[in-house]
Amino acid sequence: MKKIYTILFFSILCLSSVAQQKEGDYKAHKLKEALTIDGKGTEKDWAKADWKDIKHAWLGTNPTEEDFKGRYKMLWDENSVYYLVEVHDDSLSDQHASPFDLWWEDDCLELFIDEDDSDGNHQYTHNAFAYHITLQLDVVDMAPDKNPVLLNDHMRVMWTKTNKGNYVWEVAMNVYDDKFDHNSKICKPVKLSKGKKMGFAVSYNDNDGDFKRENFIGSVPIEGEDKNRGWIDAGVFGTVELVK
Repeated sequence: MKKIYTILFFSILCLSSVAQQKEGDYKAHKLKEALTIDGKGTEKDWAKADWKDIKHAWLGTNPTEEDFKGRYKMLWDENSVYYLVEVHDDSLSDQHASPFDLWWEDDCLELFIDEDDSDGNHQYTHNAFAYHITLQLDVVDMAPDKNPVLLNDHMRVMWTKTNKGNYVWEVAMNVYDDKFDHNSKICKPVKLSKGKKMGFAVSYNDNDGDFKRENFIGSVPIEGEDKNRGWIDAGVFGTVELVK
């Protein structure tokens, strides 16, 4: 009888854990061997990580799979969070030469991170980051002075074309807390450890050749009519938990 109760107890614990993990959350396993950020993602650690979809329309409509399809996986070590993102996009477009000229309207990968999972407004603060990664590998976010700033030193990134319409992005992201000051040269990224939870989302701005993006697709379902709130409100993010 005692054995039956023990089994029931652990079954309830497992079900509770599953119930607490909502769509858009992720459990990232610790990296065992160093990654080469080459836009290929061929290392063994990547093969063991779980894929999650990028499928929720934050702007526009849900595109057909011929137009856009995306998925991602994550890993971590004490220095960085790693992303592998596969995208099918029938038309890459970069209509704005300057990284500060309507950067969000071109095709770009956009990664959101909230270091302490504190939610809240981050539109013009570093409470969270909204990293736009352009096709030229520039990394752009808004600064507290309401102007865009290049944060290329926050990550290493590369993308490659695997075949017609299919692309692989690989990113090693350093994680900064809300005390980050882009005018300071002494700000250091935080050290990561098992059990840490961070707010995050993975998204893609899809431009099919116009001067304006057609769709903005994210990894997290956002309720309400205005779904384009990730660049303002970290409360719409999912949560990534760093596990062994």
